[in-house]
Amino acid sequence: MTLEEEVRELAKFAKAASVKLAQATTEERNGALLAMAAALRAQAPAIVEANGEDMEAARAAGTTEALLDRLMLDESRVFAMADALEEVAALPDPLGVVSLESTLYNGIELRRVSVPLGVVAMVYEARPNVTADAAGVCVKSGNACILRGGSLAARSNEVIADVLAAAAVEAGLPEGSICAVTTTDRAATDVLMGLHGLVDVLIPRGGAGLIRHCVEHAKVPVIETGTGNCHVYVHASADPAMARDIIKNAKCRRYGVCNAAETLLVDAAVADAVLPPILADMKEAGVLVHGDTRVLAIAEVAGLSAAGDAPDVVLADEADWETEYLGPELAVKCVEGLQEAIDHVNRYGTKHSEAIVASDEAAQDAFLAQVDAAAVYANASTAFTDGGQFGLGAEIGISTQKIHARGPFAADALTSYKYVLRGAGQVRA
Repeated sequence: MTLEEEVRELAKFAKAASVKLAQATTEERNGALLAMAAALRAQAPAIVEANGEDMEAARAAGTTEALLDRLMLDESRVFAMADALEEVAALPDPLGVVSLESTLYNGIELRRVSVPLGVVAMVYEARPNVTADAAGVCVKSGNACILRGGSLAARSNEVIADVLAAAAVEAGLPEGSICAVTTTDRAATDVLMGLHGLVDVLIPRGGAGLIRHCVEHAKVPVIETGTGNCHVYVHASADPAMARDIIKNAKCRRYGVCNAAETLLVDAAVADAVLPPILADMKEAGVLVHGDTRVLAIAEVAGLSAAGDAPDVVLADEADWETEYLGPELAVKCVEGLQEAIDHVNRYGTKHSEAIVASDEAAQDAFLAQVDAAAVYANASTAFTDGGQFGLGAEIGISTQKIHARGPFAADALTSYKYVLRGAGQVRA
């Protein structure tokens, strides 16, 4: 059997399962999610062992520390995956929701009711926890899923998918509800995204290259999850201690996540007072600062070095304002007031998560209203852009599009609707 035939057969298997899964009751789907969570905990040693093999291979290949952090699983992270499935089970059922109900002029009763999309294909890189999150959200929303993880986490993904699929079937869901493409041949992804009529939606989750490739080449609908060139803007009215805490958390909590801050904008009027302790924090954390000329001058006074083989600060260029570092690097720029900050964010941001630190409520309101992003914050870290933090449970991705799914999206975004009409013999003249 060729690779194309193999992937197509898997999709047919998932398509057949999706018809039955769509009819599963709330209790059946929630029961499967709880069984999947229990199976993850029971099989945690096997999952961690498989992940250890992936980690060893990734280190040998020279993978960055930030990416290794996204790849790594220990028992606590496996248990967190299980917790996330239980949280999804506890959420309201997204299916069968009536969003419109009326009686038409001719007496026909009309209802608009939420239904599953069908088969959801998930293509992702380096984060094995996505295997569990995606499977869980799909089961909750009555969709069969085809999981296509990256080669870096191949062993982890295969074990996790096997554990989840077996638990779901044992709990009463149809075989094929959770499928995984396990080959490391990249051509399988292109085959999957071309299966019009079998795959109902494709969701890419990973770097800019993967997402762009899927958007440009897919023959099935795509929900685009975006990269995160996220900004924190410190307004002239900001509390300096609050600004320091927020940028340290937004940048340094985890470097390799899409909601990490990549650019700091500081009002020039307060830069001399506000920046030195922030820059000192970055130096202590080992974060390389890419600053404009004003920032470099302040950095020198603050004790940061711009010399040697391992400088603390370097002069920024145009590329730095549009770079998602996903590592211990931060672009820093002084701006002349609120409007320049808003304009900079809207020009260079990726419409993911943006934050202002300000005591002035009018400045907060202007930033929140004018910045074009899926999540905008006043006086809070961008690190909160996450399905669990938003009360959505495990997310399937963070969309930067303006279609029905925007920001962290979960089970309700994987539904469509159909019109259900009941008559009493009416015919149209």
